Amino acid sequence: MQTYRLAKTGPEVSAIGLGCMGMSGMYGPSDREEGIATIHAALDAGVNLLDTGDFYGMGHNEMLIGAALKGRKRENVVISVKTGALRDPRGTWLGYDCRPAALKNFVAYSLQRLGVDYIDIYRPARLDPNVPIEETVGAIADMIKAGYVRHVGLSEVGADTIRRAAAVHPIVDLQIEYSLISRGIEDAILPTCRELGISITAYGVLSRGLISGHWQKGQASGKGDFRGYSPRFQEANIDQNLALVEELRKIAEAKRVSVAQIAIAWVAAQGKDIIPLVGARRRDRLTEALGSRAVELSADDMDTIARAVPKDAAAGARYPDAQLQHMDSEK
Repeated sequence: MQTYRLAKTGPEVSAIGLGCMGMSGMYGPSDREEGIATIHAALDAGVNLLDTGDFYGMGHNEMLIGAALKGRKRENVVISVKTGALRDPRGTWLGYDCRPAALKNFVAYSLQRLGVDYIDIYRPARLDPNVPIEETVGAIADMIKAGYVRHVGLSEVGADTIRRAAAVHPIVDLQIEYSLISRGIEDAILPTCRELGISITAYGVLSRGLISGHWQKGQASGKGDFRGYSPRFQEANIDQNLALVEELRKIAEAKRVSVAQIAIAWVAAQGKDIIPLVGARRRDRLTEALGSRAVELSADDMDTIARAVPKDAAAGARYPDAQLQHMDSEK
């Protein structure tokens, strides 16, 4: 597996990272043993970047990763943790808390659940509107000095916030949604990151399965499945979005690869400073995603894809309005 360094001071990470959120119920029921087996398969294939959040399954995801890493060499894994999101016992979202004292509390629990002595990349999941980003980044910098964290990352913040954060401490990456049908970062956020030498770890490269080539209209979304209320999966939008997938399927079939592999390869082709995070919950989906590394997209291929899936062609926002209000990257 090819590796790239995040920013100038960050860790060497695999060309594809594994997003582990879906292993803890965010997309409906999950299988613990299959999740652990998928993490093992990823590590054995050379994937060293594991992404999680301390609020995924209210700690379940970190404990799952901790179980999967038992017996593995800690130095061979790069663990990225998002923090700050608040939830109640029913899973309801309650807002964000990125005060320095809160972050130092959260990191203590993450270290325990993961079973590690340090976290490679620590980041606020969203901008806390009540806490200046300088204070949040400063708190993570304090934890770096104390040895509990190695690097500072950001998530879903806009260009101005990125600049303010980078003025306090080096930022190794911005984690943000980026795919063929979610390209908002291209206007201001991506140019800002490149100006400052900050890498992108791109989640949602398959738009939560929508452009994977596997999703079908009417496919059931179980309890707790984000797609049950995601605008792009709703009746008013799904036909237009699946029509884009069918155009992409024609390109994939011509190259004898899968739709998912084309979509992942497109993100990877945007630059060596962009690392796709694939949210595979099963080994077969992981194998498919890793196969994207063998997909070579020529200039003609890229033009064909651009015609098939034009920028801003998707119907519906990438999050419900209530969540978009908390996203600095959308302002």
